[in-house]
Amino acid sequence: MRKIAVFLTKGGVGKTTTAINVAAGLANRGAKVLLIDTDTQGHAAPMLGMTPAAGWAQVFTNALAAEEAIMLARERLWLLAGGGELAEVRRRLGQQEANAEQHFRHALAPLEGQYDYVIVDTAPGWDPLNVSTLLYVHDILTPVSLEVLSLQSLVEFTKSVAALHDQNPALRMKYILPTFLDRRVKKSQEILEQLQAHYGPRLCPAVRYSVRLSEAAGYGQTIYEYAPNSPGAIDYQCVAEKIAEGETPKDA
Repeated sequence: MRKIAVFLTKGGVGKTTTAINVAAGLANRGAKVLLIDTDTQGHAAPMLGMTPAAGWAQVFTNALAAEEAIMLARERLWLLAGGGELAEVRRRLGQQEANAEQHFRHALAPLEGQYDYVIVDTAPGWDPLNVSTLLYVHDILTPVSLEVLSLQSLVEFTKSVAALHDQNPALRMKYILPTFLDRRVKKSQEILEQLQAHYGPRLCPAVRYSVRLSEAAGYGQTIYEYAPNSPGAIDYQCVAEKIAEGETPKDA
């Protein structure tokens, strides 16, 4: 069971859009996928057209077993929703001195081996809940919008991830995903070239800017349902294929 966090500390880079459409793309290929939303905003559920009664907060606090809170979102795609109650989870984790990651692992232990992929959507920032996520997963898929501030955030994020290697030796920044590519913008192309030069095989095919991606979310649909022939659908399916078929070198 592969465990992948979609994470960058900066907001506005397309994390939830990426998590949903990569998860759906893997499910479209025949994999069993669990999408976990760890964001207090809980956007994954409405973006999939769902209204959950419970979610990750109830599982994390042992109010419900994981099997009771998980919802079938699409064929071969399940959702463990986020939401405002995760603020209490963050608070509890912040009060603990050590081994916070054990809560994440313990809560999901009954699901081990039931899915091919666990995709974790995260909130911006560096907080105890995000750290516990990184101590649970193996790989990180990092969306990077093609702007200078995102590039700076990526550099700092790389340092923060490296500091966790002692606690989770399996953790690696395996996939870097350029988002909001607009080839009409010179700076966007220049930043893409910098990413290509620095990250090489870890760089995923860029996701082009497409208004269809935000429209799909507003209608509670994946991009494959809303606009299957759009650039966003084509690009995200390519990302799913890279994850499913290709291996990249371990992060040094």
